[in-house]
Amino acid sequence: MSFRSARLAAGLSVQQVIEKLKVSDAAVYMWETGQQNPRASRLPEVAALYGCTVDELLKPDEK
Repeated sequence: MSFRSARLAAGLSVQQVIEKLKVSDAAVYMWETGQQNPRASRLPEVAALYGCTVDELLKPDEK
């Protein structure tokens, strides 16, 4: 599951993620394009917001 698909499945906009996690729009963009992942310490917080596990979040999308 990609960060983008997890966010969309949770019904969240980029703006909502920015506000809830207190991150920049650039950070969300980099997560969603695969250029960078959140710090390991933030992954549980992101997964909880998206309603999935860290394992699901880091698992690559199946084509």
